Amino acid sequence: MPQTLTSTSMFTPCGFSPHLHTSKEGEQGGLIFQDGNLTSASLDALIQHLIPTTDYYPEKAYIFTFLLSSRLFIEPHELLSRVCHKCIEQQRLDDPVLDKARIRKFGPKILQLLTEWTETFPYDFQEERMIGHLKDMIHRIAPCDEAYWKKMNQLLQALNQKLATLSHGQEGIVKISTAVSDKLVAFKTKPPSIQREILSVCSDPYTLAQQLTHVELTCFSEQKKTSNLEAYVKWFNRLCYLVATEICMPAKKKQRAQVIEFFIDVARECFNIGNFNSLMAIISGMNMSPVSRLKKTWSKVKTAKFFILEHQMDPTGNFYNYRTALRGAAHRSLTAHSNREKIVIPFFSLLIKDIYFLNEGCANRLPNGHVNFEKFLELAKQVGEFITWKQVECPFEQDPNIIHYLHTAPIFTEDGLYLASYESESPENQTEKDRWKSLRSTILGKT
Repeated sequence: MPQTLTSTSMFTPCGFSPHLHTSKEGEQGGLIFQDGNLTSASLDALIQHLIPTTDYYPEKAYIFTFLLSSRLFIEPHELLSRVCHKCIEQQRLDDPVLDKARIRKFGPKILQLLTEWTETFPYDFQEERMIGHLKDMIHRIAPCDEAYWKKMNQLLQALNQKLATLSHGQEGIVKISTAVSDKLVAFKTKPPSIQREILSVCSDPYTLAQQLTHVELTCFSEQKKTSNLEAYVKWFNRLCYLVATEICMPAKKKQRAQVIEFFIDVARECFNIGNFNSLMAIISGMNMSPVSRLKKTWSKVKTAKFFILEHQMDPTGNFYNYRTALRGAAHRSLTAHSNREKIVIPFFSLLIKDIYFLNEGCANRLPNGHVNFEKFLELAKQVGEFITWKQVECPFEQDPNIIHYLHTAPIFTEDGLYLASYESESPENQTEKDRWKSLRSTILGKT
């Protein structure tokens, strides 16, 4: 029986394996090839290409790409039903007397396909209908080899464990605190013990970068539902506002400059680790208007390192510099010998944007009705990389105190940030003065 592979094995050292077939250019069995690549086909032809026979098994890259994209055209339970029906028909599994020699050649291959499906897209099998089709297929081939019963039990046990793990992960997602406390502005002239600040919790930039990577990888590994994606976006926004809050809180200019330099060093360590999402959140926080307007504070900051990091994440040229750095991190990950070197945490919002525009910008079907498989190859490449990156286990020891602070420390709203900023460095024009007066009245109840 073929060895069960992980999702990472569908990649070559240069990325996603583009060759799904060695066929020459042209049409074979309803499949259209160009330069050895499958580019389009009817849905029926693609389903047939997925189905193993006694002497054929689809390439892993094809299995992943088709199972990923097929749900745009057919529900998973209907797809599995059609696969099973075709297998029953082609292998004559309804015959009163089965051809045991043939089934022993076919059995391991269909079991391998079902195993890959359950491992890569386990959520598909939350439906009873999916489990029913799976059991029915194995029941049909099991009389030819009792080992198939054992294999089915192993498959179902592994599937149940994976679904239980995923369900536990769903329940265990850390709740991102949305608590804001603009009243903290009033504490700016009071003892610092009233409000803990990041430097009292963690004064080492590398350690904080490690703990941010812990949070990112936890969120990263749980992106399976829209609600989880929203939670990850909330985390990014929270980190932006936390950085800005920490900078605007201190009453003294020297302390604010110290916090800015600390976060610049944290951002640099995030870049070195490969944690681009936290890097972008930190830079975004420092670029928020309430922070950037603190000219007297910034004059005390050594900004050379900040400008270098800002350049790396410059949106110019569709984030060309960032994409170059990301490719470098991805290449390092492919050749890595340790989990530390395998870490790649992309700027998540841009990743989602790329996938969205790829999906929306290219038709799912061609004018002749064929499935645009070339589009789905590119989608599978991006999603496949994401799956590989999120499987990396965080190599850094977790610090519960720092993690707790990152998730629960009070943060200002945008108005709170502006008020704190004005309290730190006085408004420079009438517009700022009017806003300051309004915010003091609204938030602090002062005139």
